[in-house]
Amino acid sequence: MTDDILAQALIYLVAAVVFVPLSKRLGLGAVLGYLIGGVVIGPWVLGAVGSSGGEDHHVMKFAEFGVVMMLFIVGLELRPQLLWQMRRPIFGLGGMQVAITALAIGAVAALLGVSIKPAFAIGLTFAMSSTAIVLATLTEKNLLKTGGGQAAFSVLLFQDISVIPILAIFPLLGVAATQEITDVTKEAGRPAWLSGLLVIGAVLLVIAIGRFLVRPLFRFLAGAQLRESFTAAALMIVVGIAFLMESVGLSPALGTFLAGVVLADSEYRHELETDIEPFKGLLLGLFFISVGAQIDFGLVASAPLKIVGIVLGTMVGKLVLLHVLGRMFSLDRPARWLLAFSLAQVGEFAFVLLSFAVQARIFEPQLASLLTACVAISMVLTPPAFILLERFVLPRVTDDEADKRPQDDIAFADTPVVFAGYGRFGQMVGRILRANGIELTILDLDPEMVDVLGRLGIKVYYGDASRLDLLHAAGCAKAKLFVLAVDNKEQATEIARTVREHFPHLTILARCRDRPHYWELRSLGVQRVFRETFGSAYETGIAALQSLGYRSHTALRLARKWRDHEERVLEELGEIWGSGDRDSYFARTRNSMEEAERLMRAEDPRVFVAGDGSWDNESLRADPEPTEVEAAAEPERGS
Repeated sequence: MTDDILAQALIYLVAAVVFVPLSKRLGLGAVLGYLIGGVVIGPWVLGAVGSSGGEDHHVMKFAEFGVVMMLFIVGLELRPQLLWQMRRPIFGLGGMQVAITALAIGAVAALLGVSIKPAFAIGLTFAMSSTAIVLATLTEKNLLKTGGGQAAFSVLLFQDISVIPILAIFPLLGVAATQEITDVTKEAGRPAWLSGLLVIGAVLLVIAIGRFLVRPLFRFLAGAQLRESFTAAALMIVVGIAFLMESVGLSPALGTFLAGVVLADSEYRHELETDIEPFKGLLLGLFFISVGAQIDFGLVASAPLKIVGIVLGTMVGKLVLLHVLGRMFSLDRPARWLLAFSLAQVGEFAFVLLSFAVQARIFEPQLASLLTACVAISMVLTPPAFILLERFVLPRVTDDEADKRPQDDIAFADTPVVFAGYGRFGQMVGRILRANGIELTILDLDPEMVDVLGRLGIKVYYGDASRLDLLHAAGCAKAKLFVLAVDNKEQATEIARTVREHFPHLTILARCRDRPHYWELRSLGVQRVFRETFGSAYETGIAALQSLGYRSHTALRLARKWRDHEERVLEELGEIWGSGDRDSYFARTRNSMEEAERLMRAEDPRVFVAGDGSWDNESLRADPEPTEVEAAAEPERGS
């Protein structure tokens, strides 16, 4: 083990490069990869880094800044109005979680023989959850925007806020409380009232900086047109606010979160987020590795049953309590389980609170070491808990939740068109038909979409379009057209198979996600298949030609020629893809691209110039001048 700061940093980075990709390939997620890497390089496996002390302590402090940057970026995503709308889950759900969890865990600790004051301190400490691991995992799995993800974020935010009063309470629980320390700030030689004023002033200063200084600063830097200046300014803002908050005894993470919220409406929000994101990801990774390296396996081996009991008892207890609170706050079943599994661990702020508890002589260092090992192990168990949630819990409760709403009964449907799926794709098609007075029968399996469209006056039946009885009720036997606009590939394929088998007279217009899905639907006998992004990309290509100087009709004619070639080759490629010969597929794809390029080069952009120009204003002139593209082609034609 080395104490050199550069050597320590190198070891951390090697662990991240080796273990995170392996963990991702195994489907375990990036966070668990960082934690495993920390365990491997830690003192109980390779011994490359220490768990505390020396220069490694400085690496850990540096890595903790990743949490600060993460909360700054989270704040940038939250407008003040949105934060105000979330006040009920933040202060209601979050406040109840901290209070009830602290009391419950403190009571259990007291029953096990711990004195009242230390037991209460343990309860407050173990009420915290890991902001770093939970937000990183929710973001990685695209769960942060869900109901359960937002509820978890609200609780985490309140926990971060509550660390400040908890730090103020701790000295009152220790032996030092009988002496001179009655407020955490007195150690700095300040009376409590002055510290309070400094805290209020720091918060107001952060708001003022965000409102009145950052925008002029970035406007000035924009004039310099130096990318590194923006990056330096973004880091300066985060580091400066963190230093200001720490100086007055506040959490640096909370201060930068507040700054992010203030800047959420700024026109430079995306610039700030882009500049900070790479540093945040790297520092968070170092933080997770440090957590893994801090697990004292010697202590675990000396008291395995005690540690296992504390860890499992805490996580199961918090899980049950969070699930009950989720039900009290009317969260649906998937959201309740996501909230419970997300926050069952003990968080990184526990390391700070345990260290402070030892300084305040609330309990002995031996007990703090035991609790620190429990905290680290609970954090390591969080990614596996998410895997358990995703693979076994959510599929069961999500299906139950979907079945809670009975599918609609269709009393009578006699329309020429039946829709399956009425999201962003289906609505565009449906609006065109409805505008022309064509009646539709619409089926959709998204209850939220059904309710929203109902409020807009559009009748959508909630039901699974792969069910034969529902298709009969929707009038498929008499309809002329079936529009398949479901965005789920497997579900769309199943619906197409059912419609083709039982209603062969129906013309199907099907949406597909990509080329393999296109070929799959075509193999079922669906004649008209439309790639969902092809049309918009095709129109963008025409607009690109026009922007480069091609006449409107010329651009359209050339694009049509390319489209005809693309559609002809697509059928041929489908046969090769179905054979499983991937080498032949990629070879034919390369050839088709070269064919398209030769086809376009062989086309003279001046052909039909008179007719092509009829779409453009310059064609009103008696003898329109050639465009840049046409002029460029002139020497080649002359040769």
